Amino acid sequence: MVTGIALITFRLHGCQSLKGKRKIIKSIIGRLRNTYNASVAEVGLNDIYQKTEIGISIIGNDRRIINSKLDKIINMAEDFSMAELLDTKIEIISF
Repeated sequence: MVTGIALITFRLHGCQSLKGKRKIIKSIIGRLRNTYNASVAEVGLNDIYQKTEIGISIIGNDRRIINSKLDKIINMAEDFSMAELLDTKIEIISF
């Protein structure tokens, strides 16, 4: 079993409230979940309007496929117009 974990940090443009932030984050999470069938959640910077951290997890049996999917997710995240990608971290764990 192979588990792939990614942490993506975004800067959100034009957010002046947590309500505005929530709208953007729901859109990002929904797109990533629906496109890649991955577990996605906001995992950090919850009280800051302008930034967020999104955690992603994928489980499978082939390390190369997991790594490829995480790379595709990060490439998709770079193309979001509503948020600027600041940082990414990937970890792949084999059991």
